Amino acid sequence: MYPRSVRQQALDRLASGATLSQVSRDLSISRASLRSWRDDEMRPVPARCPVCEQTSVPRAAYAALLGYYLGDGCLSAHPRYFSLRVSCDAAYPGIVEDVRRAIDTVRPHRRVFLVEAPGVVVVQAHWKHWPCLFPQHGPGRKHERPIVLEEWQREIVEEHPADFLRGLFHSDGSRVRNWTTRMVAGERKRYDYPRWQFTNVSDDIRGLCGWALDLVGVAWRPSNWKTLSVSRRADVARLDELIGPKR
Repeated sequence: MYPRSVRQQALDRLASGATLSQVSRDLSISRASLRSWRDDEMRPVPARCPVCEQTSVPRAAYAALLGYYLGDGCLSAHPRYFSLRVSCDAAYPGIVEDVRRAIDTVRPHRRVFLVEAPGVVVVQAHWKHWPCLFPQHGPGRKHERPIVLEEWQREIVEEHPADFLRGLFHSDGSRVRNWTTRMVAGERKRYDYPRWQFTNVSDDIRGLCGWALDLVGVAWRPSNWKTLSVSRRADVARLDELIGPKR
């Protein structure tokens, strides 16, 4: 018998791409035990696919997870399942937890892995039905193929635009401080003001971000070919309220 912590360490290593032989050698665990643990972990989940079964998905959590997927997520195919991976900046543990919680809500009862690399935490979960929930999956990078939401996805975003925006801005967005100078009573004074920016090279994903901002009444404008900005003080405050800080 091995302690639970050792089993979890081994599963994390396997999930990050290490081979059975590597983990067996490093942790002094038999390949047979590792294979059994891995097979138990990958066994089909008890939760049914809400798309295949035409049942309801947890809508707010899904809207956020869709935003995270479009921002910094991807699906990877394996022989018996797909891996959903969302890459998060390790400097923002609150965002890592938000992604983990969204995955756990959308696809409950199975393990969510946190795979750490220098400066990055990849939140990862295995399920054969991930392409059902994210039909935007396809070969190549997202900006090289059309990204169009299904009607049921649009309905969810229309109901929960703030959650969708949180996923987008907390993955591919940033809150920065801009500055300018003005002449006041003969003196040049400096003024600082906050701004939210969303940067993504996919025209379709930027379009979805602008559409969601329109849904919540937040004014925005393109800053350059790959960035849209929310700059007016009232709109920045409104977006702060809707999506919360990056932390």
